[in-house]
Amino acid sequence: MKLQFDANQTYQLAAIQSIVDIFEGQPLNQSDFDIAFQETQLSFQFNDKGVGNNLLLSQTQIAKNVKKIQIKNNLPVTIDHLPTGGESTGINDKWSMVNDNWSMPNGMNFTVEMETGTGKTYVYLRTVYELNKVYGFKKFVVVVPSVAIREGALKNLEITHQHFQNLYSSPAIDFTVYDSKKLTALKSFAGNNAIQILIINIDAFAKDANIINQLRESGVRPIEYIQATRPIVIVDEPQNMETDIRKRAIANLNPLCTLRYSATHKFMYNLVYRLDPVTACDLGLVKQIEVDAVVADDNVNAAFVQLDRITPAKTTISVKLKIYVNQPNGVALKPFTVRVGADLYYLSNRREIYKKGFIINRITREKIIFSNGVEISKGQSHGGLTDEVMKYQIERAIAAHLMREKRLQAQGIKVLSLFFIDRVANYRSYDSDSNSQKGKIALWFEEILSRYLQKPEYQDLYPFTIEQMHDGYFSQDRKGRFKDSSGKTKADDATYNKIMKNKEQLLSVDEPLRFIFSHSALREGWDNPNVFQICTLNETKSEMKKRQEIGRGLRLPVDSVGERIFDKSINQLTIIANETYADFSRQLQREIQDECGVAFKDRIKNVREKAHIKLAKDLSVYPEFLEIWSLIKQKTVYRVQYQTAELVEKAAEAIRNMPPVARPMLTAQKYTMSYSEEGIAGELADMARQTVQVTNIAVPNVYAYIQGKIKITRQVVLEILKRSGRIDDLSINPQLFLDNVVIKLQTTLHRLMVDGIKYEKLANTEYEMRLFQNEEIETYLSNLFKVTRQEKTIYNYAPVDSSIETKFAQDCEVDNNVKFYFKLPRGFKIPTPLGDYIPDWAVILENDKRLYFVAETKSTLNLELLRGIEALKIECGKKHFVEFEGVTYRQVTEVKQLYA
Repeated sequence: MKLQFDANQTYQLAAIQSIVDIFEGQPLNQSDFDIAFQETQLSFQFNDKGVGNNLLLSQTQIAKNVKKIQIKNNLPVTIDHLPTGGESTGINDKWSMVNDNWSMPNGMNFTVEMETGTGKTYVYLRTVYELNKVYGFKKFVVVVPSVAIREGALKNLEITHQHFQNLYSSPAIDFTVYDSKKLTALKSFAGNNAIQILIINIDAFAKDANIINQLRESGVRPIEYIQATRPIVIVDEPQNMETDIRKRAIANLNPLCTLRYSATHKFMYNLVYRLDPVTACDLGLVKQIEVDAVVADDNVNAAFVQLDRITPAKTTISVKLKIYVNQPNGVALKPFTVRVGADLYYLSNRREIYKKGFIINRITREKIIFSNGVEISKGQSHGGLTDEVMKYQIERAIAAHLMREKRLQAQGIKVLSLFFIDRVANYRSYDSDSNSQKGKIALWFEEILSRYLQKPEYQDLYPFTIEQMHDGYFSQDRKGRFKDSSGKTKADDATYNKIMKNKEQLLSVDEPLRFIFSHSALREGWDNPNVFQICTLNETKSEMKKRQEIGRGLRLPVDSVGERIFDKSINQLTIIANETYADFSRQLQREIQDECGVAFKDRIKNVREKAHIKLAKDLSVYPEFLEIWSLIKQKTVYRVQYQTAELVEKAAEAIRNMPPVARPMLTAQKYTMSYSEEGIAGELADMARQTVQVTNIAVPNVYAYIQGKIKITRQVVLEILKRSGRIDDLSINPQLFLDNVVIKLQTTLHRLMVDGIKYEKLANTEYEMRLFQNEEIETYLSNLFKVTRQEKTIYNYAPVDSSIETKFAQDCEVDNNVKFYFKLPRGFKIPTPLGDYIPDWAVILENDKRLYFVAETKSTLNLELLRGIEALKIECGKKHFVEFEGVTYRQVTEVKQLYA
């Protein structure tokens, strides 16, 4: 099959035009006849090494053009008109000087941001043709950070060649990949008068020791041929080339300008076009995402150890690992950095399951060894349900794949599934004689696929054997054995060649391969339009960035003749992840916000923009502030009273009424993701569970565990458990049962304490005024409300944590009955048995007489709907302010509720 390309995609044309417009005013391209018979200025010139680009515009004109483009595309304007001259400020000094009162801070560096899967490479390659067509520029260098991206760029040049030839009337063009063994190609690049595109890896020319920078017998350094052409440099994925060495290397190419293309820029140098992930999703330019989250529930009874990293130093080796630790609110997974001699029993706050020999005896570069003989290799875990989770992920991926392919087969759409694994040996390993054998993942996969293909609905789906339908794409050692790799070594070349050069074959329905297994190092640079499932089979939680993970399958699919599919009911990408949906979506949303400057509230804005909260210099000019502060500034102390018999009775009843204790279980929840104003939203579309049989469960010391969480006597614990009638549940899932018991005990005890709490003022003890000075911080504008009526409060900005607080502050500003308001400082802490409580706002209302309020703004007035501890703290706040005459404490969502 042959991929088809649509030359009329509006968003791609806009990105291309944004670059072309930078050079508005440059002499237009002319025919050979015009050049021969007219005296004219040209966009190329001849020199002693060949033909080079020739820029005839002043920087002033370019700066004006860029500003015009940024305004047109609704982007931050980075071009300033200055009254006087200035200094060099950019990363390309040759073009960053202030000239004719115009400053272009980052010189001739221009940024295009395009979401993964929207045709970024197509856009920059077509920009080459367009710049040649309009202005006659001829020399272009594509700089890439890795083998994968290099192969991707080359493959795109090959498959788009005929498309562009037809579109641009067959211009003469040559493209090549730099090879240090074929240096004569650089001479040809410089001397040829056709369009020339050179693809080069940054590591090939970043150091003085590189061959390209070495003086040859001819007296010329090979890089001088590139420099002589004044190339337009295109940087693919520039976020990987932001070190000083790499930036200097790119500037050393002597570029006419540098065009930077990525979905995840670190820095925006003169941004001229943006297609962020939210817009791409809204316009249907990429697949919709659904997340099938597979996790192990209710299984913390084993001695779990997850080994994340081993870090050698000069004198010692440290280890980063995670274990389950006794915490105030139950058992939780916690990271530690440890060395030889570390005892996990003490690190876990004396969890008995770590008591027998979990002391680190030895650390090598690849594994740790405990005193009980347990060995754990880097990236692996011990004692959890890791294998069970991975098996279930494979099953979910296969089920989704087969269902989708059966539905799409009639439309000629082939379905591919991509599996990321973090250890190649789990898919394919070798015996002592170098004979290959299937690893556990390959065996699981074949067993599950075989079982599914025996179902009546799938028996006739494929004419292929199971062995033909899956394969691994991994790097090889000198003996041809697959191995783990970083994705950046020479050993990876053959891997990427195999994937990139067979892209069309892989898309053919006649090609048996459907299930692709790859090392997690395969990140940027490879994707395939017909990847519909991505499954992360990591023995630990995937550390791959979510945008990298989903980026391998975001591109819109194609049918059997290479035509794009725009049907949203088809264009869905399923991520089978070994983490909860909440964790996955939270991390994805954070990456989009950090990398793209997208804030989901109010849709698109620059969340990097900050402001400084400033306190008024003289608070004495605000008599209203001094009035209310004088009423609430005194500190209090509390006492509580409750009866032990009442605790026993109510706690036993609460435990008796607990739901049945669940056995350890695997849960898969599939969520359909969408972008909303509030953030990444998910709608639960499918759910499945599998119970896991776990034998030899260790039971912790019941009394020690409960007394470590709650200060009650052993006799009270015994009496509560006996009266509850639930002791037998210990044998089903002991850790879950004890954690549930602790929650019920804590909830009952907290309720009794709050019911019996009494506050008293502390004589001569007050909150200090300097607490307000501590609120002078710099933070994101998205977390602030800008004050417009400065006479009504003490700050220029009010910190807000929610839309409810923002609306409350806005109402305080415009409501004439609100005479004064301010956010109470974080140091205004009211002590409670459940921890300190900080109320939100102090407000003065004035009608016939003054009313002083302390207001707590929450999204609901129903305490039952608030988190338990938060609701109890609010009740404590009420009892605290009862002691302050003339002050009313209210929990509200709007200012008008203060009038009630």
